[in-house]
Amino acid sequence: MTYPHTQLFIDGSWGPAAEGRTLPVFNPATGQEIGRVAHATKPDLDRAVAAAQKGFETWRDMTAADRSKIMRKAAGFMRERAGEIGRLMTQEQGKPLAEAKGEAMAAADIIEWFAEEGFRVYGRIVPSRGNLALRQMVLKDPVGPVAAFTPWNFPINQVVRKVGAALAAGCSMLVKAPEETPAGPAALIQAFADAGLPPGVLGLVYGTPAEISSYLIAHPVIRKITFTGSTPVGKQLAAMAGQHMKRVTMELGGHAPVIVCEDADIALAVKAAGGAKFRNAGQVCIAPTRFLVHESVKNDFAQALAKYAQGLKVGDGLAEGTQMGPLANPRRLTAMAEFHEDAVNKGAQVLAGGKRIGDAGNFWEPTVLADVPLEAKIFNDEPFGPVAAIRSFTKLEDAIAEANRLSFGLAGYGFTKSLKNADLLARRVEVGMMWINMPAMPSAEMPFGGIKDSGYGSEGGPEALEAYLNTRAVALMNV
Repeated sequence: MTYPHTQLFIDGSWGPAAEGRTLPVFNPATGQEIGRVAHATKPDLDRAVAAAQKGFETWRDMTAADRSKIMRKAAGFMRERAGEIGRLMTQEQGKPLAEAKGEAMAAADIIEWFAEEGFRVYGRIVPSRGNLALRQMVLKDPVGPVAAFTPWNFPINQVVRKVGAALAAGCSMLVKAPEETPAGPAALIQAFADAGLPPGVLGLVYGTPAEISSYLIAHPVIRKITFTGSTPVGKQLAAMAGQHMKRVTMELGGHAPVIVCEDADIALAVKAAGGAKFRNAGQVCIAPTRFLVHESVKNDFAQALAKYAQGLKVGDGLAEGTQMGPLANPRRLTAMAEFHEDAVNKGAQVLAGGKRIGDAGNFWEPTVLADVPLEAKIFNDEPFGPVAAIRSFTKLEDAIAEANRLSFGLAGYGFTKSLKNADLLARRVEVGMMWINMPAMPSAEMPFGGIKDSGYGSEGGPEALEAYLNTRAVALMNV
């Protein structure tokens, strides 16, 4: 299908930017421009914020049942359109078509779960200490219009987690989606529009990130900020939000440790961690990155992971059989080269990959490095690409200490057949999400978020709705 020119969605209608500005969109598999996206400026944002306030006043007064019907209908459209949406996403982001379709299908599941969870936004009655005529109530109200800022690595997933929770709680939301991957978010918003969402409840803009964030965070209509992206940018936005007393949810960068114990099932560890590592070309905030392997099984694991990496078919995400697509933009190629050169210069052993593929598109070989020293850049900075870095340990306590050494605390993985080891990993590895003997399997009903410098707040589970609700105490004396 033809890749579209993406417009802004404001007050229930699609349209160009007020000043007519656009930005190019490139296919990362070819490097060629495939479309344009509207570039919002202040007049567009003024309209979008006014619409979000109007939409909030409508949406908050609807029943949870009526909101749920619209959300479930939108989920149905996402399922029906997953094939065509997936093709758009693959063209703009690069991931294999199966992964892109899966992301659209998963969005439907997330919407449906939040549609049902909206029924469970409960307050409570608190008994009076002495006067039976006193009725004490705790009320849960939607916080208000929300500004959401989302990244390019999961163009739909990172939007729908925010939208689902906000709508279920009764909030309106203005989304600033990524300019590099605009069609995926637009398709998600279209599904809600077609489902009958009232005008202004959802808005979608693109433009210069710093200009839009500084405008929306400071705007008095916006009552909450939610951001997914790098830790440095997240800290800047959180600081800005703090100046205006805006509530914030931050899902920030990670550097996920993978601890492979001496009693681990090596085949399982390679399949689970390898699949998670090279999914979306490693451009995943919860991707395994620092592989800490017991010295007794380090060589076996490293060789098996290298074989796994070498067996992956890399190519255009639309091509049949592609297992790993290109990196999303040329910046990531430069970063991979820098990480690789630094690690090798410091003594790392290259077991697989390590080079750019061809000279067209942003393709990088699935790479496995062994005996990587701690001072290497890749063991300290999030690589966000298809590179696995391995080093050994002798005592599990030492591996856990290394896992906790960095300020990141988003996701972690462990592989062991020992209940004692598994319990120690679960209790001691300082991450918001831990998967043991399995790949990452986030779901709408489970919390999704980090600790430490990886952010705060959740984008999954009942906790996600709490972030979009005000808790108020009301006491009523019956006279």
